[in-house]
Amino acid sequence: MIDEFLLKSHVQRVENWPHEGMGSLDITPLFRNPVTTRMITDAMTQRYLEQDISHIVALDAGGFLLGSNLSYVLNLPLVLIRKPGKLPPPVESLEFASGQSTNILEIQRDTLPEDATVLVVDDLIATGSTALAATQLLQRSGASVIEVAAIIAMSNSGGLERLSDTGIANYSLLMLD
Repeated sequence: MIDEFLLKSHVQRVENWPHEGMGSLDITPLFRNPVTTRMITDAMTQRYLEQDISHIVALDAGGFLLGSNLSYVLNLPLVLIRKPGKLPPPVESLEFASGQSTNILEIQRDTLPEDATVLVVDDLIATGSTALAATQLLQRSGASVIEVAAIIAMSNSGGLERLSDTGIANYSLLMLD
């Protein structure tokens, strides 16, 4: 059972970070507390225990925390999608627009079999740009994305709608404004 109040009390809003005038959410207190870590992992495990998933794909970097836990508990391989220059070559890359800038995601080439059925995990869905780009990168390799899962979704950023509008199933434990 999820105690939303407990989880929300461990999410910190940080103003003017990572840039002046920009705000962000810090999820690291969730993982400093073993109770909330277990709560998150157990809830996600229950959701995906009976699903036909061959791989967990975790997004840089907040997704690595949840992804490694799910990979372990569900006994599935973990694949990382990272920012440029973090994975050894050869890699597949995808440049995408995110807010007022462009970003790049990379995955190691030939990491997934063509018939892979993957669960994409991240810490946060805001605009949905990163999740959408990761899904496109995975589909290029022939993988099927079962769902994009996150600990938190921002209800007022349009990301959930953007993913749904493009046919990408998504799930989050918490909705925040």
